[in-house]
Amino acid sequence: MPTLILVRHGRSTANTAGVLSGRTPGVALDERGAAQAAALPARLAGIPLAAAVASPLQRCQETLRPLLDARPALSLATEERITECDYGDWTGRKLAELADEPLMEVVQQHPSAAVFPGGESLRAMQARAVAAVRDWNARVEETAGAEAAYVMCAHGDIIKSLVADALGLHLDLFQRISVEPCSLTVIRYTRLRPYLVRLGDTGDLASLVPREDGGGAGAERDAAVGGGAGAA
Repeated sequence: MPTLILVRHGRSTANTAGVLSGRTPGVALDERGAAQAAALPARLAGIPLAAAVASPLQRCQETLRPLLDARPALSLATEERITECDYGDWTGRKLAELADEPLMEVVQQHPSAAVFPGGESLRAMQARAVAAVRDWNARVEETAGAEAAYVMCAHGDIIKSLVADALGLHLDLFQRISVEPCSLTVIRYTRLRPYLVRLGDTGDLASLVPREDGGGAGAERDAAVGGGAGAA
């Protein structure tokens, strides 16, 4: 079965503002996110791609645009099932404010029980994303063969849930996974089992460097809902 190259969208204006944008329309890449997207064609150079798939949200479509410009023969398919989680009433709120919500502890410690008020559950989010990948695997294999690779641009929580599924992890463990903006996560699917080949690969270790404010990769207490902004 095919190899799936998952791309988290580049850093967005909502990421830098610390806002949980969810499915809010019009959330674009910021300057750094645009630069991350511009570097994507070189990072994927030499890899034949059978398909390009993206969430319908603007930040994902913008992330793949440079890759599509560099490969005119590659067209973009929009897949609704890999859109951002529906955070319901949390959408548009500051993450700093949400940290005090009682539900946040459930989101962090028992995500399989988390249902966002006025939105969807994390279980439903994972189920639709996994179904989309299975369908695209079959489609790509039928049209391009079992050794084909394809790229899919989605969101942090979507990608983390797909990794958990590939590794056979319960959804309650998916907050132990981290994927930075415009990172590459690669899953090779076979007839019997998937293999995680790359996880959150940016080629950049800047997020590991301690910051003066006490931050850095080792400082986070909780997972960033929505994926976070990555290294400064």
